[in-house]
Formats: sequence, structure tokens, C-alpha cells
Amino acid sequence: MYDTIVIGAGQAGLAIGYYLKKRNKAFLLIDKGSEVGESWRERYDSLVLFTPRIYSALPGLPFHGDEHGFPTKDEVVAYLTKYVETFHFPIRLNEEVKAISKVDNAFLIKTNRDEYRAKNVVVATGPFQTPNLPGFSTNLATTIKQLHSSQYKNPKQLGDGNVIVVGGGNSGAQIAVELSKERETYLAVSKHPSYLPLVFLRKSIFWWFDKVGILKATNHSLLGRLIQKKGDPLFGYELKRAIKNNEVKLKQRVISAKKNELVFEDNTTLKVNNIIWATGFITEFPWLQIEGVFDQKGKVIHNRGVSSIEGLYFIGLPWQYRRGSALLQGVGYDAEYIVTMINEKNS
Repeated sequence: MYDTIVIGAGQAGLAIGYYLKKRNKAFLLIDKGSEVGESWRERYDSLVLFTPRIYSALPGLPFHGDEHGFPTKDEVVAYLTKYVETFHFPIRLNEEVKAISKVDNAFLIKTNRDEYRAKNVVVATGPFQTPNLPGFSTNLATTIKQLHSSQYKNPKQLGDGNVIVVGGGNSGAQIAVELSKERETYLAVSKHPSYLPLVFLRKSIFWWFDKVGILKATNHSLLGRLIQKKGDPLFGYELKRAIKNNEVKLKQRVISAKKNELVFEDNTTLKVNNIIWATGFITEFPWLQIEGVFDQKGKVIHNRGVSSIEGLYFIGLPWQYRRGSALLQGVGYDAEYIVTMINEKNS
């Protein structure tokens, strides 16, 4: 019987592990990956974080390097590996959770390799699970190369001809700029992009966000609700320059597809050879077999990660408490709170 089992050993799970170890709890982290930081290893080769090192560290271990500089994905992998080596967390890798149920006031966790019991379970799998692809993507000809942004690594994966990136978030913007250097590139967005600088007066924009209170804005505060409604800006001006130079051509939201064409909200069409779907993810927990965890829309019922089921907690959800709750920058705050709640429950 473990005190706590954490599902997922990414940044959210590791942050939970840090605070559980500080309280000398008997805990275990379980992850289906074969190595720490695997989800970061699988991202596209040119990925650079828009949060600087000073805001990309987990509790207890600074991120080495220029604190206002921006780490690559490989630096993040190296940092997470060093984090595990520093704090010696108990981790079972290559172990995928198949079912979690509640039996006699404890949780039964069944994996592909074993069974465990625990008083508490923290789900730390994060929001980036199942690629969210529009249903009409299946209407396109098989000759068109289609990749979700989570599958994209570099331009060599694509076939000849043009490419369109569908989705105007920071990942879609970075990928579009990269592809525009070697082929005709389009970017389809639901609203015109807004931009913020990565650096202002020689300091990261996130340093300024911190100073004016944006990073501390909670999900239910007036400022937090406003930010959620408006959505994230694009950090940096690379895409803006590429659009100005006609290297990336903007299109409106994609509404349907047929054979080798996409149809846009303004009823224009475009024949395409390659598509990158930067359309986000669906957050799913099919193995969580406990009634009362989700609302009618399938969203987790929780308050700051504390679910409606005693002993069941979540971390790493978007806007779980603050804007950074699903990012390296914010999981430490949520982890400390959740472990405090676990400790109070058990005391």
C-alpha cells in the first residue's frame, strides 16, 4: 500500500514527487514512456520554449544557463533527466495504466505489468494526450501528407509541393516559419494573430508578466478570465515578419475539405500537398473508472486540482489554477498545494 501513486513522470509528476519526498511519503511515479522527458524528445526538432530558463525550472533545481534565455527541447530533456538524478525519485517506466478504480477507501491501479494499491492518486498525464483532428480530415485524398503537430519533427517528413499549417498557436507559428524557408507555406487561423515580444528592455516578457501580476492571476479572477477569453498571443515577431514578406500566407479558418482542397471560412479554397494540423489535443482519461470524476461535458470536476473524489487529484491541466498550470513555469505552485492537501487529508 503506497501513500500516493502519481500517474505520469513528466514535469507535473516530477514536481509532485519533489514535494512528496520532502514530506517523506511512500510514493511511486508510473509512466508509459521508456525514459524521462520522452514527450519532449518527441516534439519537433527546432522547438524553442517561449518561457525563459528562469520560468522553466521545477522546484528545488535552477535551470542552468542565461536565466532570460530560451531553452531548446533538448535542454528541457537534459534538465528533467538531471532533476530525477538529483532527487532520486522512485519511477517505473514502460508501464502504462490500464485501469484505476476505488476499492475499500483505496485506489487499485492496474498497469500492463502489475497492480498497485494507494491511499491517494495524482493524475499528472497533462493535457497533451490525443491529437485533436477535424473529422473532415478523412475526406482528403490519400496522396496528401497529413501530420498532427505532435508527429511533426522536421521538413524532411513532407512530400513535394506546398504546405499549410492549420492552427494559430505558438507551435503552429514556429512550424510555419520553419517551413516557409524552403517551400510555399500557408497558415490557417481562426482569428488574426496578436504578438508580444519575447524580450522587452533586455528582460523576458515573462519577467514583466511576473512583476505586474499576470503570472499570479488565478483562473476565476477578473484578469484570469479576461486572459482565458482572449487566448495566448504569439511570442516573438518571426511570424509577423514572414507574413509581411509574403513568406507565410494567412488564410481564414478551415471549415471543410474535399479530395485535395481545403475550404475556408470566406469560401475560398486551396489545393494542398501537405498539411500540419496544429489543432491541439483532446484530454482523455479512459482508464479512470470512477464515477463522479467528470462533468457532462467530460471535463474534470476539481478545485485547484482537488477532485470531487476523496484522494484523487489532478495536476497539469490548462488553467488548473493559473495560466502556467500546464507549463513548466507553473506546475510547481500547483504541486505544492496538492501535496499540502494530501498531507492535511491524511493527518
